[in-house]
Amino acid sequence: MALLSKLATNEQHGENSPYFDGWKAYDNDPFHLVNNPNGVIQMGLAENQLSFDLIEEWIKRNPKASICTTEGMESFRTIANFQDYHGLPEFRSAIAKFMEKTRGSRVKFDPERVVMAGGATGANETLMFCLADPGDAFLVPSPYYPGFNRDLRWRTGVQLLPISCKSSNSFKITIEALKEAYENAQQANVKVKGLILTNPSNPLGTTLDRDTLKNLLTFTNEHNIHLVCDEIYATTVFDAPQFVSIAEIITNDEVTNRCINKDLVHIVYSLSKDMGFPGFRVGIVYSFNDDVVNCARKMSSFGLVSTQTQHIIAAMLSDDEFVEEFLIESAKRLRKRHEKFTGGLEEVGIKCLKSNAGLFCWMDLRPLLKEPTHDGEVTLWKLIINDVKLNVSPGSSFNCPETGWFRVCFANIDDQTVDIALVRIRMFVDGNNDVKENGVAKEKQHWKRSNLRLSFSNGKYDENVMSLNMMSPNSPIPHSPLVRARN
Repeated sequence: MALLSKLATNEQHGENSPYFDGWKAYDNDPFHLVNNPNGVIQMGLAENQLSFDLIEEWIKRNPKASICTTEGMESFRTIANFQDYHGLPEFRSAIAKFMEKTRGSRVKFDPERVVMAGGATGANETLMFCLADPGDAFLVPSPYYPGFNRDLRWRTGVQLLPISCKSSNSFKITIEALKEAYENAQQANVKVKGLILTNPSNPLGTTLDRDTLKNLLTFTNEHNIHLVCDEIYATTVFDAPQFVSIAEIITNDEVTNRCINKDLVHIVYSLSKDMGFPGFRVGIVYSFNDDVVNCARKMSSFGLVSTQTQHIIAAMLSDDEFVEEFLIESAKRLRKRHEKFTGGLEEVGIKCLKSNAGLFCWMDLRPLLKEPTHDGEVTLWKLIINDVKLNVSPGSSFNCPETGWFRVCFANIDDQTVDIALVRIRMFVDGNNDVKENGVAKEKQHWKRSNLRLSFSNGKYDENVMSLNMMSPNSPIPHSPLVRARN
């Protein structure tokens, strides 16, 4: 007799993909500037750690925002006992105000429509439970975030149907591709309940323009299906064009506003990427449908944000001067880091998809594939993980329809570690070029002869430098056969 349920033991979580295997490789051998300089550098985790100093300075200036300080102790009893699943009114108001600010103050958000969830993961799953039954499907442009398999499918029983996007079109979604995916589902007797968009895109780092959003919104309304917009990277836009929220389309466009059924439009938001707070688990469902708001709020009982977190977030996001400074400086730092990393890649002949947002690059390694197949991509990925010691994520884990594309994150490490990663990449590319010129098909052996060790004898690095030995936010999971154990 089975001791565990089918839900608990099914394979829909997605933990066996190379995306999560890369995290395991890092956890087994984490890079540290001093203690383990030859370890795996974590470039598979989309975290925004470039502006933490601004937040730390705000906390120092505002000790009353925490109930665990002498200055804030007077609020301790009230906050500790508050358990209304609507959330603190000041928290919902601050979130709505911040969402307005991060969208250029071009649209208003109603605090009464702000529903809490345990991060974007909880928000996405909550929406699926509200909008679909097991076996129903949502269309999603590919490549798409690997965690969607866990967030949207695992416990809900919902299917994800990829909309194939091509590199020849910079992986932009087209109405033709959307129609094809929808019609294929109809022919297969699969009930399509909606379309899911990530804007800005993970893994592409691109934003959807106004006309595209209008066309996609028109399509979903004509077919009476939902449109879910995951906007968790809204403030990571560091270059033109500016971010356009779906809320702006349905609120400010007069023609669209008259023709569109707002009940079919929903937004997922969080503070994990924009503020760099993944550990706070602040996820938001914002729906224009009253019934969805009410149902999602009841379901939120299973994944509330702690009142202590609500309290400090409400204070921080209500500080207009701080928010303005943070948004401007964060964008500057993201732009600088993006230019530094992509510039380093270009020096060794590696191109990336042109992007203007996100905490990552969509890196084109097709010229390094031994063969343009899935197996060829996995072989290259294993080489990069095990020998180059960089955790990057292969396109196949993002359901990319083309081989040879990799997502590499650049905002979760410091400048010195970026420099080391670029040195490793240069050594790897130069080694491959030498092998190709000599006509010898022994890339791995050639790379292993290269010395990864970098000299720290000049005293440039010391133990005060930010440690990269940061555990990824996944709980310990069994070792994967795709990743070697640490020697």
